[in-house]
Amino acid sequence: MGSPTVILTINGGSSSLKAGLFQMADREAQILSATIERIGQADSRIHIKDSAGKLLLDQKGDLTDPSAALMVFLDWLKDHGFDRDLGAIGHRIVYGGRRFRMPQRVTSDLVAALRELLPMDPDHLPQACAHIETMGRRYPNLPQVACFDTAFHRHMPSVAQHYALPRRFAEAGIIRLGFHGLSYESVMQTLRTCDPGAAVGRVVIAHLGSGASMAAIRNGQSIDTSMGFTPLAGLVMGTRCGDLDPGIVLHLLTEQGMTPAAVNDLLNKQSGLLGVSETSSDMRDLLDRERADPRAALAIAIFCYQARKTIGAYAAALGGLDTLIFTAGIGAGAASIRARICTGLAFLGMTLDDTRNNEHAAVISSDDSSVTVRVTPTDEDRMIARHTQSLITPKEGVPHVHI
Repeated sequence: MGSPTVILTINGGSSSLKAGLFQMADREAQILSATIERIGQADSRIHIKDSAGKLLLDQKGDLTDPSAALMVFLDWLKDHGFDRDLGAIGHRIVYGGRRFRMPQRVTSDLVAALRELLPMDPDHLPQACAHIETMGRRYPNLPQVACFDTAFHRHMPSVAQHYALPRRFAEAGIIRLGFHGLSYESVMQTLRTCDPGAAVGRVVIAHLGSGASMAAIRNGQSIDTSMGFTPLAGLVMGTRCGDLDPGIVLHLLTEQGMTPAAVNDLLNKQSGLLGVSETSSDMRDLLDRERADPRAALAIAIFCYQARKTIGAYAAALGGLDTLIFTAGIGAGAASIRARICTGLAFLGMTLDDTRNNEHAAVISSDDSSVTVRVTPTDEDRMIARHTQSLITPKEGVPHVHI
């Protein structure tokens, strides 16, 4: 038996689910992609597209929970024969803690270990565990692989990982873990292909989407990242506040009388672009409203200011900057946001070419810029497929265990 012919990737969130089907034998290619949104709401919707972007399914429904949504997708795969050559399943696991430093073959012991981490990530891990168990029941003979978003940052220097708290908290696992690791891996693999020299230099990647973070990378290794013990820290995001004075949380609890659950909901779901603008968490909406709505304008300004400040900080941490890469929905799709972030970074020798930027070219910096600025799409699902193929490809003397 050789490498798996087809790999299914599962990338689940609390109210959404993405999936991909990849042909990995001979020539790597994506067969189809699926997105399920607004899970748990009456207007939930599933989109499935083929490799050319042709819409194969656009269906509204009442998908009550992530497991129900996954079953609808799996039933569609079976009904249309797409699971016929399925050889393995790969999962994105947002939270891996200190323990998991690389992708792992799914076993009953691994699932038990993930369940022990549920209090650390109640927004993502319960769904991930449920998806693993659903796939195990549906395809009991197929191997599954867990790919951790935190793994990319597990070799950060101690000085970047530790908070200035009593040491016992670090020993209990309260450190800066970092997230979006699969995205950073994807972007770095692209950089190694198109510019191998740059990939071993001083790189900052700005993953700017509804969730947003940055990573400082030197010699291909993460040395710092903006998200911390949870994905709440760092940059301004769609509905997350980003960095916040911890005293504010204490004030909300003790003086405002809010419960911990209410504070969690406030900081994760009511803040960020949505909280400042009071209208939308979507950058496209805010850009449309910017001229007429000062709240939208302020939300955009804060987003860009915090991003620019973080790039400056990471240039200091790296001892200079060779390459800046924008990725994810806002980073790869919003030319005006990239321009605003880079404005004021001329002291680093960074200048953009307006035409290239507006065209979303692969390189958007000017020819005389000391810093190369790139726009690189990320592909977390493809990274999951690659990790899955690599881990389950039979190696002599290595046993294979399923659950």
